[in-house]
Amino acid sequence: MSTSPPPSGQPYLPRTMHAAVITGHGGLDVIKMREVPVPRPGPSEVLVRVHAAGCNNTDLWTREGSYGAAEDPDVKTGWLGPLDFPRIQGADVVGTVVASGDETAVGLIGSRVLVDPAEYDGPGPDARPADVLGSERDGGFAEYVLVPSARAHSVDGSPLTDVELACLPIAYGTALGMLDRGAVSKGHTVLVTGASGGVGLAAVQLARARGARVVAVCSGDKGEAVRDAGAEVIVDRQRGQVIADAAEAAPTGYDAVVDVVGGAAIGPGLELLSAGGRWVIAGALDGWAVTIDVRRLYLANLALVGSTMHTPRIFNGLVDIARRGDVRPVVASTFPLDEIGQAQAQLARRQHVGKLIVVP
Repeated sequence: MSTSPPPSGQPYLPRTMHAAVITGHGGLDVIKMREVPVPRPGPSEVLVRVHAAGCNNTDLWTREGSYGAAEDPDVKTGWLGPLDFPRIQGADVVGTVVASGDETAVGLIGSRVLVDPAEYDGPGPDARPADVLGSERDGGFAEYVLVPSARAHSVDGSPLTDVELACLPIAYGTALGMLDRGAVSKGHTVLVTGASGGVGLAAVQLARARGARVVAVCSGDKGEAVRDAGAEVIVDRQRGQVIADAAEAAPTGYDAVVDVVGGAAIGPGLELLSAGGRWVIAGALDGWAVTIDVRRLYLANLALVGSTMHTPRIFNGLVDIARRGDVRPVVASTFPLDEIGQAQAQLARRQHVGKLIVVP
């Protein structure tokens, strides 16, 4: 690769890099390996050399265009609307800052950083994500990625490896947001659905770290791994009686349900909550159209809460967890950048436990 002169006091950078791009919505065939320009940081931006980047269900749904729109649930679109192509996916990034266009962030050069993938709709600590790395802007399935300097958090002292850190942003940020919105604390009993997936397993680990008792729903063959992550009881969804088995595991009810599955079970599942309990939903793997009895909600003072990703405050908490190494993320497999299609194919099969990580 050829290089170009650096800004004063900053290192030489290659002109081009290897990147995996999607050329439109579709199957694995829309993923292409290309040589693309290395972006240069502007004001308030830093350039990160990617060490590892995590895979998420959002990568599949964005590539497939499966988010739909309020006016047309079947339209092909990204999370927040139509996307520009080609697009480099990859929201979960850990790497080293190699250049800065932000004079106040020059001190970050050389630091290992965990990247907050979100940009927000306001300046406050509880602002909501307004766009996401790898969706509305190019992400980490490349050798370099450009990010806002305010979203690059130093984790130089973390005992976690790069591959472990790359598990955190979307899955653990989403899980931490769900626990926060579910007001989960020490002594609570929590039910986690989809517990062998990225967000579900993160919720198991993080809830256990908070001192909660965790009952986890997953297929029986993955139960041992989920139990190792912190679940006290495994509910085998393959038995076909999840609601009954979950009720038996918590006779006095659940303080919170952390749900990434959705589907028809939500209606009858509300009976699992104790008075004042919260059902927090962040996925619809089993379907998005549900029927509930609203009387159950108001008579028992229950809350059905939607939860998307995290806030700046929640992500700052995740960074603190990463720096201390409070949880050890489970890594299922790693892939080189040019095998990103194989990584997404494995992700879609949902036969693994833990995270799939791309290492450029």
